[in-house]
Amino acid sequence: MTSIRYGEQLIQPSKILCVGRNYVEHIKELGNPIPDEMVVFSKPCSAITQELRSYHQEPLHYEAEICFMVQNKQLSAVGVGLDLTKRELQAKLKQKGLPWERAKAFDGSAVFSRFISLENIDISELSIELFINCVRVQRGHVSQMLYPPLTILSELQTYTTLQDNDVIMTGTPSGVGVVHEGDVFLARLKQGDKTLIETEWVAR
Repeated sequence: MTSIRYGEQLIQPSKILCVGRNYVEHIKELGNPIPDEMVVFSKPCSAITQELRSYHQEPLHYEAEICFMVQNKQLSAVGVGLDLTKRELQAKLKQKGLPWERAKAFDGSAVFSRFISLENIDISELSIELFINCVRVQRGHVSQMLYPPLTILSELQTYTTLQDNDVIMTGTPSGVGVVHEGDVFLARLKQGDKTLIETEWVAR
């Protein structure tokens, strides 16, 4: 399935735009330099899935992210996503100065929860938590982002047309790691202490 769920609708975005290196602690854990400008890459619609896989030609790494849907050129809905990464391949590509797409944009590399309307939600209070087998491995707040959501939206619009239902993935906090078959992933999107979305995946 290459659609995302918004309310009772199944929606197919034209593209997924992803921000890399948006949390300082995650930049440090991968040994990357802090970028001078926003790092952006994209995933095709065929990357979308609701199934969490542990392997695609090599072991996969998880990166939990706060994600937004765009409508009328504005952020209109929010959800949780996992950016699955072929870390070994990514390292080889970076070493050669080549693009990341083969390590980031493969089929099944974008796992999404349902999306909910941003009406009455304060974006500046959003945070994400990821648990694996009941152990919290990632936690990140919008305030920790180098480029907060509205800045990301504005920056993306300087070079590309954001069509209705396009998805923006805003980067991952520290705590990324390998997906193991049978792992139970529980992701939460929160506004302050209130849980807005809770979703579970079992890795296969």
